Parts: sequence; structure tokens; C-alpha cells
Amino acid sequence: MAFVTRQFVRSISSSSSASASAKKIMVKHVTVIGGGLMGAGIAQASDEFVEKTMSSISISTDAASVVHSTDLVVEAIVENLKVKQELFQRLDKFTAEHTIFASNTSSLQITSIANATTRQDRFAGLHFFNPVPLMKLVEVIKTPMTSQKTFESLMDFSKTLGKHPVSCKDTPGFIVNRLLVPYLLEAVRLHERGEASKEDIDTAMKLGAGYPMGPFELLDYVGLDTTKFILDGWHEMDAKNPLFQPSSSLNKLVAEKKLGKKTGEGYYKYK
Repeated sequence: MAFVTRQFVRSISSSSSASASAKKIMVKHVTVIGGGLMGAGIAQASDEFVEKTMSSISISTDAASVVHSTDLVVEAIVENLKVKQELFQRLDKFTAEHTIFASNTSSLQITSIANATTRQDRFAGLHFFNPVPLMKLVEVIKTPMTSQKTFESLMDFSKTLGKHPVSCKDTPGFIVNRLLVPYLLEAVRLHERGEASKEDIDTAMKLGAGYPMGPFELLDYVGLDTTKFILDGWHEMDAKNPLFQPSSSLNKLVAEKKLGKKTGEGYYKYK
């Protein structure tokens, strides 16, 4: 597990008054935990500062050595609740009291992760989208325990990165995935019932709705295993919700290791 730490050269406060800005955490030092696709993307999200701050970026496998004085820790590791809880529980012991914790999870409940720490008021979701350097949206997730000070600090931090933050409560999938995943699965169910081909469904949504990708193309791009993981988690939380019901074709493809573009085959085959 890689820990990327970065010193920002500009504070995030954009308040109109000194008294307002004093209520927020001035995020100057950020630690990103997780060196995968999302973690690496988050670490390089602010093009404006890349050349000026390259000398201030360091990589370590020792969390204690990099988070003791950081202002914000952004976690972007594997989508496993227990692993995330154990990580934050450990970080909570040797991170400064003022430090804000944020998870980049796309499917897990932020409150459940925050409960592993003693700083629920300084814990929130900070959901970036792939590819992070290009995608402008960031979902800032406020739990019932997240303080207004923490929330405003993360909203300002997102703007400093050149992103457009939106706010959402700690509901399954937040805004984008809560709307997107049921849409994708409804397309799959339409196809499973034999009512339209996947090719025609993709064409219809691109030409009729103006979407850049059809639902089956997007499923293959995201990864069928990722979609199944999200759907299974939601189904476990709310088994009676018709939007969260399992898909036979999705389950079959994942079982066959046909996960989409990354394996060369999913709903479509790729060279």
C-alpha cells in the first residue's frame, strides 16, 4: 500500500470574511492512501501546481511517517469495509487531532467507516471520478456526524483542485452511482427479457439520450466485477428494493472472469 503525501502551495479558504475562514481547516498538506488508479489520479489532480510542487511529493509505505502532521487524509484503497475500518482505526491513533479523514469509496457507507475512528465529526466522503485529472466532479458526502467546519473545508479543497463539488447525504451510491447503477442494470434486464439487443440499447441511448456511451459499453468500461460488487452490497442492505436485485447475466459473466475491457470480454468482445 502506497502513501502519497503532497504539500500544497495555496490554502483552500475562499471565504469572504476572516471570521468565516477561521472556522475551516486550512488544508495545505494532503496524504493520499492507495497507489492504484484512483489514488494516483487524486494525487495528481491539480495541474496548476504540478511543476511547482513535484519536489514536495513523496511516496512511502509507512503511514505513520507521513500522516502525523497532515491536514487531510484521503483514502483510496480496496472497496472492503473491514480493510478500510482497520486502516482508519490505525491512522486515528497517530494522526494530528485537527486532521480530516475522507474516503473515496463509491459504494460503502461513509458512516460505517467513520465509526471505526474517534473523529466522526472530522470524517466525510470525498468521491472523485475516473479518470480523476479529467473529471471535474467531486461528491462531498456529509454524514450525520460530520461537522459543518469539516464539510466546508472539503468543499473549498475540492474547488482548489479545480473541481466542481456537489453535496450529498450518506445514501447508497451518493448521487451519480445511485442513479447510474440502476440505469445500467435496467438496461441489462431489458436485454435479459429479450426485448432489445444490447447493440440497439446502446445505440438508442447514445442517439436518443445523447449519452457518450451506451449502458453495455459503459458496464464493460467500468468493469462488470465492480458493478456486481456495488449491486451486491446494496442488495444486502435493502434486499426488497427492486432496483437492487441481482442480474443473472452479470453474475454469469463475472463467474466466467469476463469482466469487460480489462479482460478482453464482457458484454462485448475486445481485441
